[in-house]
Amino acid sequence: MQEGIRSLSGKACIVTGGGHGLGLDIAASLVNAGAQVVISGRDERALENARQQLDPSGAEVLSVGCDIRDEKTISELVTAALGRFGRIDVLVNNSGVAGPTAPVAQSEVQPWRDTVETNLIGTFLCCRAVLPVMIEQGCGSIVNIGTMTAKRPLFGRTSYAASKSALVGFTRTLAVEVGPHGIRVNLVSPGPLEGDRIERVFQAQADSRGISVAEARQEMVSDSPLARLTPPRDVAAAVTFLASDAAASITGEDLNVSAGIVMH
Repeated sequence: MQEGIRSLSGKACIVTGGGHGLGLDIAASLVNAGAQVVISGRDERALENARQQLDPSGAEVLSVGCDIRDEKTISELVTAALGRFGRIDVLVNNSGVAGPTAPVAQSEVQPWRDTVETNLIGTFLCCRAVLPVMIEQGCGSIVNIGTMTAKRPLFGRTSYAASKSALVGFTRTLAVEVGPHGIRVNLVSPGPLEGDRIERVFQAQADSRGISVAEARQEMVSDSPLARLTPPRDVAAAVTFLASDAAASITGEDLNVSAGIVMH
């Protein structure tokens, strides 16, 4: 193991949306790198199952229910993390929603608002809640989870693309603000991840465009020089790197992990 990544030993991390999917993979990667991890989300049963999977003893992993649209529960999350581990070194803003798949002319306002409220405002609220702790410590790493759809258009995904595109500017501007306090802020933009969620996207694409699911999948995969989807573990490894001291000189960056589908 590289020295920088081993330096996560003894560091406390929060992973929002850590009870399943990519968030669980990220939490597992951080635990394997020696970190103490707080996983949060709205499904407390899924969180507890994830905690049992990550650390049956409960010594190094804490699960805390939290809705990132709710400032009160975010405050409780921060308090719980400090109460258990005494510090917060890393925040991974993984929680998010896929939002609707529909042309703008046929879109409803509320699903749009819900998508922006969760993906953008929720990330802002979590950052704002942990920053006083990190500023007092004089160090910290924030990793926001974006998407390649912010840079590669996907039919009917305007609310998702808009909410995640905004994270690029948010990440870079926040990196400038907090850099003098020793805090780094970066963005990871995954490509289409292997798993159930991308299959639902393919189905929505097929339904909205009048093509088959196989055609929607082949369209996506054919744009990859590696001719494949992205394993979640690869994204988790990138997040762990950015969280670690191995990335001490990296801030304000947008790292694509997309099997080459997006290269900018």
